[in-house]
Amino acid sequence: MFRNYFIITFRNLFKNGFYSFINIAGLSIGITCSILILLWVVDEVTYDKFLPKADRLYQVWANAEFDGKKHAWTSVPLPTHEAMKPANNHIKRAAVADWGYDHLLSVDNEQKRITKRGYYVSDEFLNMFEFPLLKGNSTQVLNDPSVIVISESTARALFGEEDPIDKIIHLDNEKDVKVSGVFKDVPKNSTFQFDVLIPWKYREVNNPWVKENQTNWGNYSFQVFVELDDPKNADDAEKSIKGLLAEHGEKEMKQAFFLYPMLRWRLFSNFENGIEAGGLNDYVQMFTVIAVFIIVIACINFMNLATARSERRAREVGIRKSVGSRRAELIAQFIGESTMIAFLAFAIAVLAAQLLLPYYNQLVEKSLVIPYASSKFWMASIGIVLLTGIVSGSYPAFYLSSFEPVKVLKGKVSVGKGASTPRKVLVTLQFGFSILLIIGTIVIYRQIQLVKNRELGYQQENLIAVNYNNEIRKNYKPLKQELLATGVVEAVTRSNSAITEVNSNNFVGWPGKPEDVRVIFTTITTEYDYTRTMGIKILEGRDFSEDFTSDSSAIIVNKAALDIMNLKDPIGTELDLWGKKRKLIGIVDNVLMDDPFLPVKPLFMIYHETWIDNMTVRLKKTENLSESLSAVEKVFAKYAPAYPFEYKFADVEFQKKFTHINLTSKLASLFAGLTIVITGLGLFGLAAFTAEQRTKEIGIRKVLGATVPGLVGLMSKDFSKLVILSFLASAPLAWWLLSMYLERYTIRTSIEWWVFPLTGFIALAFALSIVSTQALRAAHANPARSLRSE
Repeated sequence: MFRNYFIITFRNLFKNGFYSFINIAGLSIGITCSILILLWVVDEVTYDKFLPKADRLYQVWANAEFDGKKHAWTSVPLPTHEAMKPANNHIKRAAVADWGYDHLLSVDNEQKRITKRGYYVSDEFLNMFEFPLLKGNSTQVLNDPSVIVISESTARALFGEEDPIDKIIHLDNEKDVKVSGVFKDVPKNSTFQFDVLIPWKYREVNNPWVKENQTNWGNYSFQVFVELDDPKNADDAEKSIKGLLAEHGEKEMKQAFFLYPMLRWRLFSNFENGIEAGGLNDYVQMFTVIAVFIIVIACINFMNLATARSERRAREVGIRKSVGSRRAELIAQFIGESTMIAFLAFAIAVLAAQLLLPYYNQLVEKSLVIPYASSKFWMASIGIVLLTGIVSGSYPAFYLSSFEPVKVLKGKVSVGKGASTPRKVLVTLQFGFSILLIIGTIVIYRQIQLVKNRELGYQQENLIAVNYNNEIRKNYKPLKQELLATGVVEAVTRSNSAITEVNSNNFVGWPGKPEDVRVIFTTITTEYDYTRTMGIKILEGRDFSEDFTSDSSAIIVNKAALDIMNLKDPIGTELDLWGKKRKLIGIVDNVLMDDPFLPVKPLFMIYHETWIDNMTVRLKKTENLSESLSAVEKVFAKYAPAYPFEYKFADVEFQKKFTHINLTSKLASLFAGLTIVITGLGLFGLAAFTAEQRTKEIGIRKVLGATVPGLVGLMSKDFSKLVILSFLASAPLAWWLLSMYLERYTIRTSIEWWVFPLTGFIALAFALSIVSTQALRAAHANPARSLRSE
């Protein structure tokens, strides 16, 4: 029996090659899209899950209440680490870490040098996170301040195939450290991305600032992580640490620690008013829904064409029933046929996905692979094939198997008309979803453009941030002078962060400030020429200058800060910072440094020669940028020879702030286009069948004097009604969904009225362009041929 069904299926596929191609092509495109989307989704939802203890690992966060809101911070005071040590509070281990930086690694008397990202971490780090060690013992490799643990790729780059254990590496051109362990390269879907781990003890020994903060509960500059004995005890553990800040004198504002689970870091990291408010999970849900809908649209194509062409198989059903076939057997046959088609489509889709994967990885900036060796992948694949086959074949199967053999064999069944209503509903659903995606794509594009075109407050062109290091710190003044002397550099400065980042926030007091008001200020520490280098406009007063020795106790604020302080005569006003008075010497324009989707925060700048982590160079305008960079590189090679010359353009770094919304826009545009292609394929097949079905009617109308435009309009009318109906149904839904989507952004575009009629016109024009091709073919046919059989 199954052999017979198999033969019949392939016979029908080849006999109706045109419609088989449309069915398989539509399903293939739909499944290809779904595979690509779901690869991205799976990569996101499995972040950090490769770690054995991921469900027991938490980061210590702080909630602080001021300005009538709660503010969640990932940074905590350094003494938090010791305070988290096990003490009958369900905390098994605690670790402290910095925020991760690039480190220079040198071997063979500086002959081989590479820069790798690494963390300073305490002894417990590898015991907690259990990144797999290839060499060394996780309980011992970080105990000594003179050692380093490196990744396998770093070991290979530095030592080739030699055993790296006990080899000496010159770290950051300062100290020699010994390799105590080698860990397996960290997977891409890990929150921590690093190639080296340096003991926290090394930092304590070589950085006085760390020692100074070991008992300071007022400096929120560190990351602390804990491992619980059981995730079920998270609430009890959190209660035991909640009041630690207040217990240690931090009572200026209401604040408390809380534990944030590792398995939520990636997808739920956005907080509003101290409460979790989504994050990447919103995008995961969005694209999962899109993947499902794309497959549904492809299935709708199959159902439409199968039911439309069911008249061709009505006699087959009648004959089978007349010779004893039961309805259940017929249903099994038709669902089996659709499942076989789904299998063929899936095979083509996997091949297409594999070919497209390199380009897709560039688009989503990942290294995704199809996990052929995974049993879960094949189980999911079988599930998709079966689900697609059953969904797409169910309606045609039940519909066809319901025919009465007597009526069918007498030719009294009009199948096409009987199935027209469900087909119309399905086509309406298809176009409705396509219209929804088109409107969404337009609105998201407008949101991106709105934010990208915001006033930055500084000049991005030819502005580069150079990796700061110890040699630059030691030779900064002669380095700056020689850079300016090259003739290709306009200005140079240094600060605690690049112009596209915010690394510090603090509180400031001012005359007339209400006691219950606390405003957090973006903090920039810098020295001379900051505003000149960045191209920031000074609205009042002046910048820091070598002509004023008092600038070490001066302060500059931005316009947003001035608006909050409401000072009538600001220049010369004394502001309170860290218990000391600082004279306000300048007001600068608002500068967009942080989140481009939020208003500019109040900011202050102070002069500081040691709290520096970044160097910025403004190049003069030139048509030969590479030549200018080459001249700059020579100067850095002279004063910082141990370090490679590495830099980042400010405009490129600024664009990275749009990674997720750009990804949303690109993927939405891509899959909206492919959805329209799938819909177009189905509409083309349906229009071709409709034209074929009405051949005799068109022949008679032509004989009676109907014109070609009139016939085209007649055939296009029904499809036009469906598109208009789908637009009327989906436009309000699109407005509602997009309004909710835009609410996440403080700076957001409006949903203009013209977006809806434009989208409706595009959908209608697209449908008519497809339908009219088949209508024209039928209208131009010779009526004598179509009427010859009458």
